[in-house]
Amino acid sequence: MSHRLGRPSGSSGLSGSASSGPSAPSMDRRDFMRGAAAGLALLPTVGFGSLGTALPRRSSTVGIIRTSDRADGVARAMKLMNPAGIAGKRVNIKPNFNTADDAPAGTHNDTLAQLVRELQERDAREIAVGESSFPPTDEVLAEKGIPDLASDMGFGIVNYDEIADSDWIHFNPEGTHWPDGFHLPRHVVEAEYLVSTCCLKTHQYGGVFTMSMKLSVGLTPKPIRRPMHQSEDMRRMIAELNQGYEPQLIIMDGVATFVDGGPSSGEERPGNVMIAGTDRVAVDAVGVAVLKDLGSNDDIMGRPIFAQEQIVRAAEVGLGVSAPDQIELVSDDDEGRAYAKTLQGILAQG
Repeated sequence: MSHRLGRPSGSSGLSGSASSGPSAPSMDRRDFMRGAAAGLALLPTVGFGSLGTALPRRSSTVGIIRTSDRADGVARAMKLMNPAGIAGKRVNIKPNFNTADDAPAGTHNDTLAQLVRELQERDAREIAVGESSFPPTDEVLAEKGIPDLASDMGFGIVNYDEIADSDWIHFNPEGTHWPDGFHLPRHVVEAEYLVSTCCLKTHQYGGVFTMSMKLSVGLTPKPIRRPMHQSEDMRRMIAELNQGYEPQLIIMDGVATFVDGGPSSGEERPGNVMIAGTDRVAVDAVGVAVLKDLGSNDDIMGRPIFAQEQIVRAAEVGLGVSAPDQIELVSDDDEGRAYAKTLQGILAQG
């Protein structure tokens, strides 16, 4: 079972001097855990399942919406999943703004805007969009028109390129493929309510696919990203990053997809689907099933879904489901239910 790793005290990470990343660990995991509740402190690796540890069997519901209209898809997904606990919370949204390229390279503004509306209608106290893009984040946000959208809709922006060193939290758990551990923004680790909104696409630089789990790379300091992409353990490292935080909701835009190439350009095909859930492993497994249904590259088509290294490692450390029969697909209309049945058949192949 995946756990939050505690709630350290200190700055929210909403402001700070510009920084390309932490110059030194602001807090290692042992320090982080000293202030946690006694029940969590019983285990030195709370939240990090190990290969020899039996993890409880779990199940996950994933929503499937068939649509070519992103705003419609988000609205229907939110109604179908009926997420609880939003009212009165400070909500943080993590989009896919790796670059300013059009969807499916990055989160479409229609998807983001409708998600903000849905959260506001559910009485979120505050909403902030936080990101660190591959080019300078300010430039990406400006090119996409996000500052104007934020002003019009009343949400905040957090640029993780500019937060103070003290607003990064260092994790150094045993048994991962991160020799020096990794950092994540306090703003995310301590989020009252976190929403991930990702795209559905392949990744030609070693990730194989980039969906909800790969979104975590945009939460790391930029200097560690190139070494990670050059590592033969990249896909395992992606999964392990996700142990440091936990979204309460995931909305994946598959209206358009990259079935080859990616993340910023590739062979595009219409997916006409919006996927929603709370379990990153289940959501990504369903996303890979969509790619298989559309016809994708050899890395996708030539390997069972639950043999993909991101998914294998995520299941090993207890982030989510570990087998296809633990995923229940639901929809809100006959077309969606028929497509869910198709995807369930693809998932069942492993």
